[in-house]
Amino acid sequence: MSISRRNARRSVRILGLASASAALVLGVSGQALACNIGEFKAEATCKGEKGQITVTDRDFSGQKATVSVFLENNGADEKKIGEQVVTGTKEGATIVFDEDWAPGAVYRVNVNVPRFIDNKNIEPNLTAPATACKKEESPSQTPPASESPAPTPSASAPAEDSATPSASESSAAGAVSEAPSNAPSAAIGDSNLAETGANSNTGLIAGVAGALVVVGGGAVYFGMRRRGAKSGS
Repeated sequence: MSISRRNARRSVRILGLASASAALVLGVSGQALACNIGEFKAEATCKGEKGQITVTDRDFSGQKATVSVFLENNGADEKKIGEQVVTGTKEGATIVFDEDWAPGAVYRVNVNVPRFIDNKNIEPNLTAPATACKKEESPSQTPPASESPAPTPSASAPAEDSATPSASESSAAGAVSEAPSNAPSAAIGDSNLAETGANSNTGLIAGVAGALVVVGGGAVYFGMRRRGAKSGS
């Protein structure tokens, strides 16, 4: 039984439509499986005390993607952190941007893959952790002023204390000095003797005193003799 030309043409037409449909479906699904924004992931990480922004591409088709990172401020780009090209792998290809991010800082990560991803952002925007990579140094534990140890007295302190009169001794000395003195004041000559050790009038005074002693002795002698003469008569 031969197939008519009409049936042959119909079969070819149906086969062509099916092939075209299959190609379209495969093309769309191929594009969807080849590369999409969901295969990219961004993280704010630390390397020691330095901050980093890490972007991972898990596109197994091996498409080259351009990744750009921007620091955001109130929903707008404040500055561009950097731009790198990454070729995705099934295990995940990673690129790193050095950025000492502040706690809670927000970054926009943009991905561009020709014919697949047209400058799309990884959603949502990347928010840095609340704790910075570099830990703040704790202030030194200094004791309060009231608890600080008293200074050690020096070796000369006892000598100074012994030389300084006590309060009672100072009061006694003050009382003695303030009390009126009934003792006669020293003569001017005595003070001169005390100051110089001798006086130029010492010989004259001694001579006068000796003469007075002789005169006094003579007067006593003559007085006694006269009294004896009166008693004898």
